[in-house]
Amino acid sequence: MTAPLAQRAPALRLARLGDLSEQDRIDDFLDAQADAAPFHSRAWLEAVETATGHRAHLLACEERGRIVGLLPLHRVTSLFGDAMISSGFGVGGGALAETPRIAELLVQGAEELAERLGCPAIELRGGVLPERRQGWTIRHDSHANFTAPLAVDDQAQLLAIPRKQRAEVRKALASGLEVRVGRGAADRAMHYAVYAESVRNLGTPVFPHALFAAVLDRFGEDADILTVLDRGAPVASVLSLYWRGAVMPYWGGGGRAARGLRASELMYFALMRHARERGCGRFDFGRSKTGSGAYHFKRNWGFEPQPLAYAQWTADGARTRDADPASPRHRARIAAWRRLPLSLANRLGPIIARGLA
Repeated sequence: MTAPLAQRAPALRLARLGDLSEQDRIDDFLDAQADAAPFHSRAWLEAVETATGHRAHLLACEERGRIVGLLPLHRVTSLFGDAMISSGFGVGGGALAETPRIAELLVQGAEELAERLGCPAIELRGGVLPERRQGWTIRHDSHANFTAPLAVDDQAQLLAIPRKQRAEVRKALASGLEVRVGRGAADRAMHYAVYAESVRNLGTPVFPHALFAAVLDRFGEDADILTVLDRGAPVASVLSLYWRGAVMPYWGGGGRAARGLRASELMYFALMRHARERGCGRFDFGRSKTGSGAYHFKRNWGFEPQPLAYAQWTADGARTRDADPASPRHRARIAAWRRLPLSLANRLGPIIARGLA
């Protein structure tokens, strides 16, 4: 009887992101994974590293010459602490693996990489999580995501919105506000101005302009900006990603005038229409802190919360990283930030916010 061929054990290594043949193999693996998100992609890894300087690492598990698991990580060093994050500035991006054993190897590899680099913490956002692995804390109650199918036309989309919110959308549609979609310099400038004011009003530092630019450049036609204007002035704007038939309004907000004008209502309804025209079938309203104003705003549109699971590992004796704007530790800082002049907040914000990955 012929002896069976020896099975080669899965090998864990860092992917060679600059190697063209490696890039093809990475893309082939992601194409085959139903749970892959934009935050797993090379485009996202490269955009974040280019714009913020946070080094990208991609752990790859290989078996018999084929990639069978990936875990993207950004090394984030900031005022809020030092951590390996999967993925930086993303709401997802945890381990993708063909088997539980491969997922375990990826998590083990992340721990070993963190220890080798002297990094005291790891954060995994979604993916296959280390439910039983020692040293890890997993939360299922901190954030929720909101996703729903897009309707076949505007009328059906309106009817899918609960009655009270639908009335607000109808008023927004009749307001005479202008909607503009683009990716050029003017669109980027308008989006940044509106978004910067929006997050300052919430007490949060604005991300670097370079981050938005890098994401738009790396994603190409799979990202754009929709802006609502009142007599030529931008009042609400959102930068969206398009991924596997879904539109993801990712960085959006409105200035102080937006609420009275119902600009956000028009912005999201117009984005639903725009996405449908692009061939999208799903609207991914994104992540919100459980119980927050954004959480309830999305529920008012008829979206049901889907709890997200995040995992955190902290080295023995290290302090847990806390970059959550809703943390009690940051309450006084948030209140002070809201009072800053916008020009000052926009100068200081990107320096601080690069660590809010």
